[in-house]
Amino acid sequence: MHHNLRTDNVLTFMLAGGYGSRLFPLTQIRSKPSVPFGGQYRIVDFSLSNCINSNFRKVYVLTQYKSQSLTEHIMDGWNFLSSELGEFISIVPPQLRASDKWYQGTADAIYQNINLLDVRKPDYVLIVSADHLYRMDYRDMLQAHIENKADITIAALEVPKEEAKGFGVIGADKDNKIIEFQEKPDNPNTIPGKEDTSYASMGIYIFSTKALVKYLSKDAKTDSNHDFGKNIIPAMLENNENLFAYSFTNDIVGDGYWKDVGTLDSYFNSSMDIINGNFNLNKPDWPIYSYSKRGVPSIINSLNISNTVISNSCNIKAKDLDRVLISNGVVMEEGVSVENSIIFDDVKIGKDVRIKNAIIDKNVTIKAGIQIGYNEAEDKKRFLVTENGLVVVPKNMEVIE
Repeated sequence: MHHNLRTDNVLTFMLAGGYGSRLFPLTQIRSKPSVPFGGQYRIVDFSLSNCINSNFRKVYVLTQYKSQSLTEHIMDGWNFLSSELGEFISIVPPQLRASDKWYQGTADAIYQNINLLDVRKPDYVLIVSADHLYRMDYRDMLQAHIENKADITIAALEVPKEEAKGFGVIGADKDNKIIEFQEKPDNPNTIPGKEDTSYASMGIYIFSTKALVKYLSKDAKTDSNHDFGKNIIPAMLENNENLFAYSFTNDIVGDGYWKDVGTLDSYFNSSMDIINGNFNLNKPDWPIYSYSKRGVPSIINSLNISNTVISNSCNIKAKDLDRVLISNGVVMEEGVSVENSIIFDDVKIGKDVRIKNAIIDKNVTIKAGIQIGYNEAEDKKRFLVTENGLVVVPKNMEVIE
């Protein structure tokens, strides 16, 4: 399908500045895109893998808050591209080139790096977020963009009309030409022929470079939010530019799975989707790349294990494990029982510890006999507990009583 589609004339900007305040304390020391996910990945690996697998291999990653772990992760794990072939994944912190401020919004982040468009001279620009979990072949979207002679193509997720209220909602005609764009509306537009379904913007855009430069430059001179959804797209609509929606539902690679892991509970549920099979990480034709140290095989000597995912270099002597996602280098002593929980790298769990409904961040040590997730009043004294009763133990903590 794509055999003669050029992709070397596309430049990708990945917005990876995510502060992730609602993911605190997982984001206490790292940005949202670098939060670990699925035992041996980080959230950013999914968007980056989409780029590489789609053959979009000129990628600028725009970072902002607490970006050190993200920067190291990309330098360690994503340095396999060939600079001789003009391929790169390059990290761009705010350079304060066009102003003395940090990125003021999604559009401003690109505008502050508009000089890179002069340097690279791409025909098309893909803009994606680094903190969504999904698989998608961007080539299909590019092909649609070119066929439609579009100025911008917006990836659209088909969601029930009720759910669409939290999104930017696209009103399109039967040819997917966008005729209206509503930001978080009370009464969302629906898809022609599907009266209970709406198109939600996924925040994934392909621009023709000329249109992008024109609207970014105009927007930079105004006092706006400098945001694609709030400012750029409405301005383009007003001027009758060619805006098109591209339905993510058509995407064969992705199985229609797309999650914005914005809150601790949504992060937890997406992680559990790996265990319950809703989100399959194992697709040989669409691999998820990452940085992983060469681990050793895990040693498991446990009585009862069900629905559990175990990564490398673990030593598990636990009694009971049910619905647990275990990352690399985890040690569990005898008599341990864990259910419905996520354990990050290098956590050490002592004898007879009981844990349920919890996320345990990296390098946590839990002394023998402790219980987490069994007494909300006790848990609240020392940990963050979400509305849904999920207990989060922050990185490097020693839980001794």
